[in-house]
Amino acid sequence: MTVDEKPPHGRELSRWTTRRWLRLGVTVAMSVLLLLGATGGWVLDRTASISDDLVDVKSPALTTSIRLESALLNQETGIRGYGLTGRADFLAPYRQGLSQQKTSLKSLSVLLRGNTARLRDLKDVEDHIEKWQARIARPVAASPAGKPSPLAAESAAAGKADFDAMRKVMATQQDRLRADRVSSRAELASTMRLRNWIFAAIAAVIVTLAVIVFEALRRGVTTPLEQIGSDARSIAEGDFGHPITPTGPADLRRLSGEIESMRRRLVRELEFSEDARLRLDAQSADLKRSNAELEQFAYVASHDLQEPLRKVSSFTQLLQRRYGGQLDERADQYIDFAVDGANRMQTLINDLLEFSRVGRVHHAHQSVDLNTVIKRTLTAISVSIEESGAVITRDELPTLVADSTQMGMLWQNLIGNAIKFRRPGETPAVHISAEQDGDFWRFAVTDNGIGIAAEYAEQVFIIFQRLHTKDRYQGSGIGLAMCKKIVEFHGGTISVDLEHTEGTRIVFTLASRPATPDTSEDLNADAVTH
Repeated sequence: MTVDEKPPHGRELSRWTTRRWLRLGVTVAMSVLLLLGATGGWVLDRTASISDDLVDVKSPALTTSIRLESALLNQETGIRGYGLTGRADFLAPYRQGLSQQKTSLKSLSVLLRGNTARLRDLKDVEDHIEKWQARIARPVAASPAGKPSPLAAESAAAGKADFDAMRKVMATQQDRLRADRVSSRAELASTMRLRNWIFAAIAAVIVTLAVIVFEALRRGVTTPLEQIGSDARSIAEGDFGHPITPTGPADLRRLSGEIESMRRRLVRELEFSEDARLRLDAQSADLKRSNAELEQFAYVASHDLQEPLRKVSSFTQLLQRRYGGQLDERADQYIDFAVDGANRMQTLINDLLEFSRVGRVHHAHQSVDLNTVIKRTLTAISVSIEESGAVITRDELPTLVADSTQMGMLWQNLIGNAIKFRRPGETPAVHISAEQDGDFWRFAVTDNGIGIAAEYAEQVFIIFQRLHTKDRYQGSGIGLAMCKKIVEFHGGTISVDLEHTEGTRIVFTLASRPATPDTSEDLNADAVTH
C-alpha cells in the first residue's frame, strides 16, 4: 500500500455522507443517554424504595416495638399493684396495656411482613409475652378484688424472671430493628451519593456530547460549507480560474465536484462568449460601416432619384399642357401614366426616407402632452376631415416622455387611415381612448370603416403591404409599418383588435417613461435630413 492509498476502512469512511455521520452520531448519543437515563431511573427508583422502606417500615417498626414495651411495662405495673393491694383501680393500666399490646403486635406483623428474621424475633417476643401473661398476669388479674393476691407473693420471683426474659427478648428485637434502620439510612445515603454521581455523569456526558457534536458539525459540515462558499464567492467575484476544493463528507465532496464541473463549464462558456463577443464587435464595426455606407447611399439615392423624377414629372406635365388634345387619345393616356408614375415614385421615395429616419433622426425624448400633439395633427389633416365630414372624438390624453415629431407621425397615420378607409356613403367616426395599465398607457383608435380581416391582422404592419389597389385607395402601404416602428421604438406594442367587428380598432401601448433607446452613432443623419 502506497502513502497516498487509504486503508480499506478509510476508503469506506470516506464514502460516508453527512446524513450517515449524523445518523451514527445521533444513534451513539441516544444510546449513551438512554443507558445513563435508565441507570439514573434505576437509582431514583432505588432511592425512593429505600426511603419509603425507612420511613414506612423500619422507623415505624422500631417505634411500635418501643410502644409495645411501654404497654407491657404498664401491664406489669398494674398487675403488681393489684396483686399487692387488691385494689381494682390498678387493673386499669393493665387492661389499657393489653389493648395497646394487641394494636402494637398487629402493626408489627403488618410492618414486618416478608422479613422472615424479624418475624421470628416478633414470634419470640409474643411467646415470652404469652408465657408471662399465662403464669402471672392473667391469674393475678383473675383474683378477687379487695385483698392482696396470695399468687402475687408466691410467684413474685418467677414473675420477675419471666418479665426480665421478655424485656431481654424485646431489647434484642429493638436492637435488630435499630440496626436495620441504621443500615437502611446508610444504604440510602450511599444510593443518594450514587444518584448524584450518575446525574453529574449525565450532565458531563451531555456537555461532552454537545462539544463533540459542535466540533463534528464544525469540521464535517460548517467548515466544508464555508470553504465551498468562499470558493464560490471567489468565482462570483470574477476569479473563474479559482478551483473548488472537495472537502468534508461524501455528499459535500460531490457538491464541490458539481460546482467545480459547473465552474469549468462556465469557463468554457465564457471563453466561447468572449470569442463570440469579439466576433460580434467585429461584425458590429462592419455593420456600422455598412450602415454609414447605406445612409450615404440613401442620401445620394434620394437626391439623385428626386432630380430625374422631378424632370420627368415636369416635362411630362409640360407635354400634357402643350400637346394635350393635339395627339390621339392613347398618347394622352400614356402621358397621364407617366405623370402619375413619376408622382407616385416621388411620394414612395419620400415615404421611405421618413420610414428610415424613425429612431435615427427623431429621437429627442422629452415630456410631450399628447392632447397638444392631437390638436396639431388634426390641424394638419383638416382638409381631409372637412372633405369627409369625419367626426373625431377623444378621451383626455396623458403626458408622456417621448419624441414629439414621431408622436405626430403616429397619430397622423392612424387618424388618416381611419378617415381614408371609410365605408362608402357613411360619415367617418373616429374615437381615441386612453387608459393607464401599470407603467404603460393603452391607447385605441376606433373607427366605423371597412375593417381589417383577421387573416391580414399581421400583414398590415409590414412595409408596402397593401390590401386594396391604388385605384381604390391611394397610398404607399407604409403607414401602419411606420406606426409599428414608432411604437416599438418607444417600448410598446401595436396590434389590430379582432374582437371589434364594426370597423377597425388599432390598439397600442406606450411607456410612461421608456428606457433610453440604444441608438448607434449616425454618421450621416444630418446629411440625410437635408
